[in-house]
Amino acid sequence: MSRRDALIGVIEALHAEIDALKTNDIAGLETATARKLRHIDQVAACGDEAPSGDIEELAREANRLNETCRVYVNLMAANVRRRLQVLAGSDTPAYRAQGAAAYA
Repeated sequence: MSRRDALIGVIEALHAEIDALKTNDIAGLETATARKLRHIDQVAACGDEAPSGDIEELAREANRLNETCRVYVNLMAANVRRRLQVLAGSDTPAYRAQGAAAYA
């Protein structure tokens, strides 16, 4: 498999991950993530040759989609954290400054 084909596979898998995150499809997320990791390994196996402009553009697109996935995951984690705080009866912000005395 060429580096280009492997990067296209990464991009397709990232699109599938985003779709699974949007719909809370855990099985779909697991499948897409496994596919993404396989394609990343294929990209790595292509060697250290200097990438062409096309390859660089595909890599930028993959990075952008990966950042989108990261944002979705962080938003989901923040929502879960907030729900847990509400259930626990805690009205404190998720992140608060703590002085040195908090670690004593």
